[in-house]
Amino acid sequence: MNHTLLTSIMIGSAVASAYANEPTGRPNIVLIMCDDMGFSDLGCYGSEIKTPNIDRLAHHGVRFSRFTNTGRSCPSRAALMTGRYQHEVGMGWMTAVDEHRPGYRGQISKEYPTIAEVMKTGGYSTYMSGKWHLTLDGSYGKPNGSMPTQRGFDRYYGCLSGGGSYYRPKPLYNDMTPIPAESLPDDYYYTTAITDSAAMFIDRHDTRKPMFMYVAYYAPHLPLHAPEERIALCRRYYSEGYDTLRQKRFEKQKQIGLFPYDTELPVYDYEFGGERPAWNDLTEKQKQQWVNDMATYAAMIEIMDDGVGKIIDALRNKGMLDNTVFFFLNDNGSTSETGLIKQLMADLSNTPYRSYKQWCLNGGIFSPMIAAFGDPDKNLDGQQGKWSAQRAHITDIMPTCMELAGINYPKQSDHSVLPGLSLANAIADVDAETPRTMYYEHQTSCAIIDGDLKLVRYDEASPWLLFDLSTDPFEQNDLQNKYPSKAEYLEQKWNKWAKSHKVLPLFNLPWGERIKYYTDKNPDQSGTSNE
Repeated sequence: MNHTLLTSIMIGSAVASAYANEPTGRPNIVLIMCDDMGFSDLGCYGSEIKTPNIDRLAHHGVRFSRFTNTGRSCPSRAALMTGRYQHEVGMGWMTAVDEHRPGYRGQISKEYPTIAEVMKTGGYSTYMSGKWHLTLDGSYGKPNGSMPTQRGFDRYYGCLSGGGSYYRPKPLYNDMTPIPAESLPDDYYYTTAITDSAAMFIDRHDTRKPMFMYVAYYAPHLPLHAPEERIALCRRYYSEGYDTLRQKRFEKQKQIGLFPYDTELPVYDYEFGGERPAWNDLTEKQKQQWVNDMATYAAMIEIMDDGVGKIIDALRNKGMLDNTVFFFLNDNGSTSETGLIKQLMADLSNTPYRSYKQWCLNGGIFSPMIAAFGDPDKNLDGQQGKWSAQRAHITDIMPTCMELAGINYPKQSDHSVLPGLSLANAIADVDAETPRTMYYEHQTSCAIIDGDLKLVRYDEASPWLLFDLSTDPFEQNDLQNKYPSKAEYLEQKWNKWAKSHKVLPLFNLPWGERIKYYTDKNPDQSGTSNE
């Protein structure tokens, strides 16, 4: 059976059928993910930051207003790459240590195919450029089968680790070959290198086959590194301070249809006690640091947006653009790490949501997500630029790509059903919504979203909080005491999921103590025993 007919039979959605007359019968797919960016940091989600290339995708694509991730980097990447909850595939915590317990091995299990491996079964060429963060930290350079090119990617350029310098990232690899930091040119900048490698892969791609490309930008993750001339262009955005800018972002979010006009912007106290300082409560030195750091952060995002434009141009020059579907998303909310100034930056970035990266309140798990077409005419029935309110999860990306490509998941006795939902119908019809239940856990911060109800707690020592997201999307009014039976029902559902998905037992120590505890307990940190 030819691929065009197969796609038509298997999918039947307006989105996928738009590609029926293309040479391969299947679209190229470009999946772009950035790192530690807040919900409102793109122009098309309310920001003053200039992101014209990403905004252009949004304006002739579909934006999701209720898309969620796992709240942290490598768990989100594990869910993205496998289409499964992170604990099920061994990435319940971080790559920092192999805990030698099923849900916490520090890298994704070989038992489950990656999205690249699945796309290859459908004849796709597969490429990746950027941050991997799915190989156990102690196993770099060891033959444990966890490198990108060992997990389905034909070509790879990027850094395996979760963080580090933009000027000398390490460990940096070209496929399986390490690139010494001292060999990099003086003007090297990681964001630009990720873009250039992606463009090179496109230029060298054999167009007789469809392409799947994963571009994983490290920006705007700490440290704050950007060329001074780009920082200078952004400083003018921030002299007003975060109180005024946060309100301006929220007003823009209402204007572009994210929230009703009569919605009020919430003001949160610090998550762990204390009153949030107003802009004029800061010293002049603190204000200057906030402006400079925020300008650097904005420059990092703008340089990433430049890169998205270069990738689009590379596809256009190769004659591939019209037959390409783009996805753009983020791995978690903006971070409060490193102290007061960063937390005040994150308050702006996460507008209007509460909390930060690593916690399961909406500021930690809500992400922008854009699905767009290289050829705007492939958006059917006037969906261009509209918002989908479908509740979505990062595990949905893999089944969505599979549906668009007309690919079935490999048959495995116990693992044939993915937990995610294909978003193809939500892209083709933004008014279509499928009720669903989604689960979250990171460092004992736990949550379940069941329809419009959300049960969440900061950690296992904290009480559960119950919110009705249909009337309280900013998680301000705890309904636990008003509806105890509903809270109990959701807690039971979460516990059942946790028991069946290798989440338990919960364990939480500060970063360094956790690594030492498990390293002392299990000296084998090679990753070779992770099956």
